[in-house]
Amino acid sequence: MTIQEFQRLIHDRFYATDSARGAAKTYLWFSEEVGELAHALGNLERGTPDRANLEEEFADVMAWLATLANIAGVDLDKAIHDKYIKDGGPKGHK
Repeated sequence: MTIQEFQRLIHDRFYATDSARGAAKTYLWFSEEVGELAHALGNLERGTPDRANLEEEFADVMAWLATLANIAGVDLDKAIHDKYIKDGGPKGHK
């Protein structure tokens, strides 16, 4: 599945509800998922990983990011291409 296909899947399944909720409230959901991912990564770092949970949290963060992009009218595939691929991508260090 491509990023574009995933974003379309999320749009088709959730856009009506997500857009009614709005960007600000949806961002709070996204932030909560990032926190859950942080917790799962902490478990990994402590040597007590729950692989299934870690994968689930990564998937949730991606889904909520796609949701926010849909609400904002951002094509993630294009945004990623323009930032990281076009013209050789960004220069320097992050």
